[in-house]
Amino acid sequence: MYRLSVILLLLVNACTPQKDNLLTEEELAEGWELLFDGSSLKGWHLYNDTTNKPSAWTVQNGILRYMADSLKVEHEDLVTNKEYENFDFRFDYRLSPEGNSGVFINVVETKENPTAWATGPEYQLLDTLHPDYKNNVKKRAGCLYNFSPQLTEVTPKGNEHWNHGRIVQKDGHVQFFLNDILTAEEDFKSEEWKKQIAESSFSYFPQFGKATKGKIALQKWYKSVEFKNIKIRVLD
Repeated sequence: MYRLSVILLLLVNACTPQKDNLLTEEELAEGWELLFDGSSLKGWHLYNDTTNKPSAWTVQNGILRYMADSLKVEHEDLVTNKEYENFDFRFDYRLSPEGNSGVFINVVETKENPTAWATGPEYQLLDTLHPDYKNNVKKRAGCLYNFSPQLTEVTPKGNEHWNHGRIVQKDGHVQFFLNDILTAEEDFKSEEWKKQIAESSFSYFPQFGKATKGKIALQKWYKSVEFKNIKIRVLD
């Protein structure tokens, strides 16, 4: 009877979903760090702003929300206080219908760079109802925005569902995953990457894609977007 009780308890624990915005003991032992605590914007600030002005980024019910329709508040990308070089970054996101957003990495935050995308390559977030989803395969969810189509074709879950994103960077080599499927891969130190930039619209931004270390930014755009379970593990 005791053995059966133990087995049932283990089965219940295995079937119980992990609570949002918390790390397991195993994750803590592995060196994971929460970048969103579920109750505040601690560890984040508006791009190129240190005044803590009221912004369109809010926290409600354990969810980090960008409220695109908010009035009389600042609308700007949300950026980490810290810089990261070698890392495994994971997050859950949910878009509005026809939503369009992104996650920028290696962001160099200076007054000379007017926005996060002036320096940071983008993990694209795009709802399937958005016109770009059909019109440009290099702008679909999980793509390295405007540089390459998905390596493996994967359709994100609809806007009422949560999707899982992952970005792994090690010594300038980056991989993007959407719902655990590899969707993009690039070497930011390669000559081929430099050539791609030179042939793109980002060539007008002299610092774009050059850094392999920087801040992580969440994009504000014309539609609302939600995030949760944002965490990072620094790699050796």
